[in-house]
Amino acid sequence: MASLADRMRGNGRIAAGLLLNLLVSICIVFLNKWIYVHHGFPNMSLTLVHFVVTWLGLYICQKLDIFAPKSLPPSKLLLLALSFCGFVVFTNLSLQNNTIGTYQLAKAMTTPVIIVIQTLCYKKTFSTKIQLTLIPITLGVILNSYYDVKFNFLGMVFAALGVLVTSLYQVWVGAKQHELQVNSMQLLYYQAPMSSAMLLVAVPFFEPMFGEGGIFGPWSVSALLMVLLSGVIAFMVNLSIYWIIGNTSPVTYNMFGHFKFCITLFGGYVLFKDPLSINQGLGMLCTLFGILAYTHFKLSEQEGSKSKLVQRP
Repeated sequence: MASLADRMRGNGRIAAGLLLNLLVSICIVFLNKWIYVHHGFPNMSLTLVHFVVTWLGLYICQKLDIFAPKSLPPSKLLLLALSFCGFVVFTNLSLQNNTIGTYQLAKAMTTPVIIVIQTLCYKKTFSTKIQLTLIPITLGVILNSYYDVKFNFLGMVFAALGVLVTSLYQVWVGAKQHELQVNSMQLLYYQAPMSSAMLLVAVPFFEPMFGEGGIFGPWSVSALLMVLLSGVIAFMVNLSIYWIIGNTSPVTYNMFGHFKFCITLFGGYVLFKDPLSINQGLGMLCTLFGILAYTHFKLSEQEGSKSKLVQRP
């Protein structure tokens, strides 16, 4: 009974973590959209603010004894911090050079790439059932994006680099937590300032620093308050991403990302009367079917492995 209660508490914590990530992820999409449209705050500069606020939030958390920092060698986190910067830069360039449909379609390729990386580099095996769930998920996202897919060579190069670096970043987040024996807060506490410093170096190459439209430009009080609020929500997004990957897997987090995509599409249709074509509706159903199949097979495999451990003498 004790093990069953522990398992239910564990599943409850994961469900709560996924729900929090769902709420803050959707919230930050709309908030960032508002900031871009109404204030014109630059993309990478906003991400830099997000990571500075994330580090400050973690600093406050450790001062309040919510977690204890663990001394980590910077060399062990260098690739993780660098991959985050690459992931931000290339996904922003992909969004800048592609239509939203192509950008979203490219992001859907992250899950198969993660499975390939984990299979080739980490010798992790995935059952045929798990691999087959990628077909309806990918097909669903293709249908969702069908109306908007216009290929651009430079944009596709940025999209491909974005998918590769994003996949590496998500795999390394999970691997580093296990390798260094740290929790999500301890890892992010060291990675956030390193990524902030790297982004600070990269920003001047892509965006102005001073004057009109620069991060240190003359912004209104309302714009600065919105940016600060966005930073606080980003702190919650980053923390929940690390926690979910650390307690589940990068593939599970990515599957959940496709679910968030469907929710956002459906929310846009219901709340803002965005047009929803038959192709998009079928795509949403197809993707949701793949996610439900993945969840079912993953839970069945976990239950099977646990029962084998219990039966082992």
